[in-house]
Amino acid sequence: MDWDKLKIFHTVAEASSFTKASTILNLSQSAISRQIQSLETELKIKLFERHARGLVLTENGKYLHKTAHEVITRLKEVETTLSQEKDKLGGKLTVTTVVSFGTTWLTPRIQEFMSLHPEIDVELIFDDRELDLSTRQADIGIWMRRPKQLNYIQKKFVDFQYHIYGSNNYLEKYGYPRTENDLQKHKFITYGRGLPSPVFNPDWALKLGVKDNKKKRKSVMKVNSVYGLLLAVQSGVGLAALPDYITYNVPNLTKILPNIKGPHTETYFVYPESLKNVARVKAFRNFIFSKMHEWKF
Repeated sequence: MDWDKLKIFHTVAEASSFTKASTILNLSQSAISRQIQSLETELKIKLFERHARGLVLTENGKYLHKTAHEVITRLKEVETTLSQEKDKLGGKLTVTTVVSFGTTWLTPRIQEFMSLHPEIDVELIFDDRELDLSTRQADIGIWMRRPKQLNYIQKKFVDFQYHIYGSNNYLEKYGYPRTENDLQKHKFITYGRGLPSPVFNPDWALKLGVKDNKKKRKSVMKVNSVYGLLLAVQSGVGLAALPDYITYNVPNLTKILPNIKGPHTETYFVYPESLKNVARVKAFRNFIFSKMHEWKF
């Protein structure tokens, strides 16, 4: 079995799309399709069913994907062990987290880390989907939910609190809510459908001030991005529930009913077991926890 074809198959299976796999592998869709067809011919089996919504693995495809995933994961662990001096601060460090936290909180603090450790080559990947750390799509994840994978080391990072926010321009025009009942007079923007929401119970603000607990007010707009919610609030579309980290030091923004807290989001600092003694991972872990401690207090 051709190893290059197997790696391409694994990437396509993970992405469930030739288009996405093309971006990841930097290969044309036609080239990827030919490699998959060649592998199917070689094995005399069908690996994918083609549907309008994307590619779906056949039973044989699922078995091959599981096996390929185990092999690639193990090879990455061996590569990590053989290719690095674990006590030496250096090399590439890839960190992934959700778009909103990565762009607004993490990025502004990376320059300080790079100044402290110029020998570490940092790459940030912001994606609301969780990348596969076991196959080293990233080394470290800062995730908005507890990981299910048993081979990951996970450390509780912080609980992010949510409050309702509005732009000063919007509030001057429509009034400042003083009670929950006042919220009935206002427009709300909420988190939309799409990828799994990084927000637990994203519609909680729509029920505040509504007497019937089974009902909720309608939103005037939905955005399937926390950062998009912030921009919509800033532009004056309406009020929205936002995590406090994304509103920190943002001008023209006011916290509404500050004593009313929304559901919190648990976050975790996650990395593979094979990286537990790697110096650059330890350095970043210590740095990022210290920065969070400074920010909270």
